[in-house]
Amino acid sequence: MARLWLIVPAAGIGSRMQADRPKQYLTMGGRLLLDITLQRLLGFPAFDSLWLALHPEDAWWHGSESASRAEINVYTGGVERVDSVCRGLDAIRDNAAPDDWVIVHDVARPCIRYDDLSRLLSALEDEPVGALLGAPVSDTVKRVGDSERIMETVPREGLWRAFTPQVFRFALLDEALREAPRKGVLVTDEASAVEALGHRPRMVEGHTDNIKVTVPADLAMAAWTLEQITKGE
Repeated sequence: MARLWLIVPAAGIGSRMQADRPKQYLTMGGRLLLDITLQRLLGFPAFDSLWLALHPEDAWWHGSESASRAEINVYTGGVERVDSVCRGLDAIRDNAAPDDWVIVHDVARPCIRYDDLSRLLSALEDEPVGALLGAPVSDTVKRVGDSERIMETVPREGLWRAFTPQVFRFALLDEALREAPRKGVLVTDEASAVEALGHRPRMVEGHTDNIKVTVPADLAMAAWTLEQITKGE
């Protein structure tokens, strides 16, 4: 059977939070965002370990709850998210088989639901490429020009928001992420790199409350959301 390898990039500085530390080290309900996300992932039965990318000058990791967990393997991340994921692939390269599944999840998404994870992994049973969680776009979408005036209304049929986790075969993801810079492909997520090779990953519908903490107001929203999720589990 193919093994599951979980990679969590956490080497970013979170500049949009305008805080004195990276957003993963801000508190949410009295605990670090990073600790909450990692505990959430390791609480899912399919995951018994994970690989965590940290900034080379990270000054907060050793003060976290997660630093004492033996299941967490820390490595030095890169400048961009894609660099951190590539280094994660290098970290597991000697032990991972080409057909093993690599699962990449944002450290800033603490509200991942276990039923969404189960649905995502179930979709891999007959999937040759890979899959990711997402949700159809429900809002009206506008394209806006430089003057902040609407240029057009974009039809939303077939448009989805892409979340994480995103899951791909080790060999395919490795090739995709390393080929993308050579082709000038902007890698905004793992799926975009795989798409650039001509593949069509499967989109698995997940809950829209799988929010990504990006700005300060998101912390309170994420804390409330996670409280509601855990009450129902």
